[in-house]
Amino acid sequence: MSIKRKICVVTGARADYGLLYWIMKEIKKDKKLELQIIVTGMHLSHEFGLTYKQIEKDGFKINKKIEMVISADTPSSIVKSTGLGMIGFADALMDLKPNIMVILGDRYEMLAAAYSATVSRIPIAHFGGGEITLGAIDEPIRHSITKMSHFHFACHKDYKKRIIQLGEHRKNVYLVGGMGVEYIKRIRLLKRKTLEKQIDFQFSHKNLLVTFHPVTLEKNTAKKQFENLLYALDKLKDTKIIFTMPNSDTEGRIIQKLIINYVKKNTHKSTFFTYMGQKKYLSCLKYVDAVVGNSSSGIAEAPSFKICTVNIGDRQKNRVQANSIINCKPEKKPILKSLKKIYSKKFKKILSKVVNPYEPKGKILPSKTAVSVFKKVILKNILKKSFNDLKF
Repeated sequence: MSIKRKICVVTGARADYGLLYWIMKEIKKDKKLELQIIVTGMHLSHEFGLTYKQIEKDGFKINKKIEMVISADTPSSIVKSTGLGMIGFADALMDLKPNIMVILGDRYEMLAAAYSATVSRIPIAHFGGGEITLGAIDEPIRHSITKMSHFHFACHKDYKKRIIQLGEHRKNVYLVGGMGVEYIKRIRLLKRKTLEKQIDFQFSHKNLLVTFHPVTLEKNTAKKQFENLLYALDKLKDTKIIFTMPNSDTEGRIIQKLIINYVKKNTHKSTFFTYMGQKKYLSCLKYVDAVVGNSSSGIAEAPSFKICTVNIGDRQKNRVQANSIINCKPEKKPILKSLKKIYSKKFKKILSKVVNPYEPKGKILPSKTAVSVFKKVILKNILKKSFNDLKF
């Protein structure tokens, strides 16, 4: 009987778990692989909904829980949280001894995981490399993780090129498409009445879903930018609003308080969720007119529903975008102008023809490709990674 390869998946937030879900499912059911799960970050925080419980509810066994989120949103607390994460990962990896660690994205929790795996001599499979987000600290973290990783799964051809540009060997870079798009393809979304009952919210003729995160490479801009957004939202008539809370980023609590206060004053037309779950969130996209804010889901998933995204500010600047996305400055007039554009006949015509650039090519889905690589890739000498110099 052959020994199973141990594939350790790290998840630190509701968003990355939703994207990793099908990869975890495919690893779990494969006879040649053993799934290990490390849960950390916001999953273990009361403030962010203790979302590790959803992972267990979905039938997964959590092997290790690593507490690392300090109850503050200052730069100092984020740095300290990263340090705590490294301490936790040091012991967890020593116990689990995975053959490959799976990391998605670019948050500080993933930086702690990647560094720990590097020192522990564990090969890393990285999803989401090669992307650009001009306004977020995620940008340098993402590229740093790419350099620590050994296998790369890119969601767009431009991102694949950028990973190679960073010195990675072409044979270890796989173009797989968006994992959020895979989730949409593989689940049955909720019907409108069922969704309304589950989230205790009645949709109206016009509906918006708002997710706004701090632009973490800017100082003290979160409050003003979000107040500008609330001002513009208040100018809309007969429009209902669903807010989702920001992540545990610097200045994130400022936005949380503004959302809570706004909903208290506008219970007739708004609600908020700390955690909706991937299925409910994606079902909401089916029934809203637009995603508003600066969330990556507005770039990567919303176009699959042929709805608009009003992308505010620099947090997602320079990502590959569909024609359904309206970019605007984080100021009152540009935001209001963009919100009104959603309902114009000219723009609705554009939406009807939108194609999501993150659509997986062909019939092979990201999770299937990943599992195939995990099973077949040769790990001997993989840690001694040479830099692939490009010829100019």
